[in-house]
Amino acid sequence: MNTIDRRQFIRNLGVSSTSLPFLVGLPSLGLAKTTPRRKRLVIMFSPNGTIPKNFWPDSTGSNFELKQIMKPLAPYRNRMLVLNGLNNKVRGDGDSHMRGMSCLLTGIELFPGNIQGGSDTPAGWAKGISIDQEIKNFFQSHEATRTRFGSLEFGVGVTDRADPWTRMSYAGPNQPVAPTDDPYQMYKKLYGQLRDRDSLLNILDIVRDDLKRVSRKISTEDQRLLNEHADFVRQMEQEFAQTNDKALISNPPKFEAGITNQNDNVPRLSRMQIDLMVNSFVNDFARVGTLQYTKSVGQARMNWLNINDGHHGLSHESDKNDDAVDKLTRINEWFAGELAYLTKRLAETPEPGANGSLLDNTTIVWTNELGKGNSHTLNNIPFVLIGNGMGFRMGRSLNLKGTAHNRLMISLAHAAGHNIEYFGNKKLSHGGPLDLG
Repeated sequence: MNTIDRRQFIRNLGVSSTSLPFLVGLPSLGLAKTTPRRKRLVIMFSPNGTIPKNFWPDSTGSNFELKQIMKPLAPYRNRMLVLNGLNNKVRGDGDSHMRGMSCLLTGIELFPGNIQGGSDTPAGWAKGISIDQEIKNFFQSHEATRTRFGSLEFGVGVTDRADPWTRMSYAGPNQPVAPTDDPYQMYKKLYGQLRDRDSLLNILDIVRDDLKRVSRKISTEDQRLLNEHADFVRQMEQEFAQTNDKALISNPPKFEAGITNQNDNVPRLSRMQIDLMVNSFVNDFARVGTLQYTKSVGQARMNWLNINDGHHGLSHESDKNDDAVDKLTRINEWFAGELAYLTKRLAETPEPGANGSLLDNTTIVWTNELGKGNSHTLNNIPFVLIGNGMGFRMGRSLNLKGTAHNRLMISLAHAAGHNIEYFGNKKLSHGGPLDLG
């Protein structure tokens, strides 16, 4: 059954076009029987390096123990792949933060430019495409894997300033891709251009009624998935109903003046964005996503952790400053907790039209622009993979002993079915994909 036939069939059920994204994947409606196994990639970024002694496992192999920072991920230990010893070897113009951020997913140098950082050489944007966009383009080039958006770029607390410290995704040379850090704007992108909040609430009323109507025509196995959609609709109704003049929806146009208000709402923004991402995967809007928390050199203040210091400032403190080490450990542990929430949501959400969960078909890569904040090292960049979407052998901790991180990018492409010979800087791709099978 082709796409047009599927949509006509659903319309014959008497539901509106607004509800189509929520319904096309229900197996008992007979709309997804020929769908091949999906593969998804999510790249999650948190900034300013980690605390190595509280992050990296002491042992390699399958008998590794999680340190404090990664404790929130304990339920998913057997579905994790911890990759120590990956180095960002890209050199050239720009400081470590700039190259750490804009070369992280591109694996290639920055153009010369006029943005001055902490080095002697100013720089511009990256010279090449990022791996998320490379894989997105590959998926979009095949009918079986093509989706409405291809990729979705989510942000949490990212400023509207644009420079090499704030962008990790690139559509091509000199083409940075901005993340969307307003969940209401992302919602409009996903579910239609809506003029105002009242219009959205009216749309949600229609969707809720349609889901109720369809519930009488589907199998009991599909009821859970349909309930997930209904819960999502109710959640969005509640979020918009609670919105007032001081709430998040007013922050984006007043971003510079409202940074503190935005900062304090980061935990709520994070969960909203994660829920939107998961729902976008359920509806097969995209199979590649990025989730960027703040930015390189980000000065977010984690007031919800009783930490009033700016994150970047803390990351410059000496290893002998026990208070700073404790705060940075708790900050990174909070990021791990958000990753755990994303993983949980994927694990508990059934894969439409197939057995298993979204996590069975999704691989999340959690990374950072620096290995360690106060040294600004680009060695031992944190890379933690979770999920089974790319077919890697999970439940292991590996030490790759200084391997260029370009090789991991090649591995991700190959796992997606895209057999590129090199990625980014060709010299740094020597050796090809890592053996992660």
